[in-house]
Amino acid sequence: MKKIEAIIRKTKFEEVKDALLDVDIEWFSYYDVRGVGKTRQERIYRGVVYDTSYIERTLLTIVVRDINVEKTIAAILKTAQTGEIGDGRIFVSPVDDSIRIRTGERGDISLYNPN
Repeated sequence: MKKIEAIIRKTKFEEVKDALLDVDIEWFSYYDVRGVGKTRQERIYRGVVYDTSYIERTLLTIVVRDINVEKTIAAILKTAQTGEIGDGRIFVSPVDDSIRIRTGERGDISLYNPN
C-alpha cells in the first residue's frame, strides 16, 4: 500500500476529483492548505501593499493498493498539470498497514469494498 499526497491548485480540484473517480479511486481526504513558493510578489490595491507569496492550494491524501499507484498518479498529472509554475507536487510514501475500524479488516481489503 502507498500513501499519495498531492498538492494541487484549488482551481483544479473538481477536475482531479472527477479524474480519480473515473479510475475507481472512490475515497480520499482533502484539505485547503497554504504554502510559500519561490515566487515573491507584492500587489498594491487602493494604496495598500498585499503579500501574495502565500499560495492557496488543496492537499489530497489518498491511500491505495500498490496496483493502483500509477493510475492514480497519472490521473492527477493529466488533470492538474497546466505547465506553469505552481502546478504543485505529488509525494508517494509506503504504508505498513491499514485497518477498517468497523470490521477489523486489515491490509489491502480494508481499502475497498469487494462488492
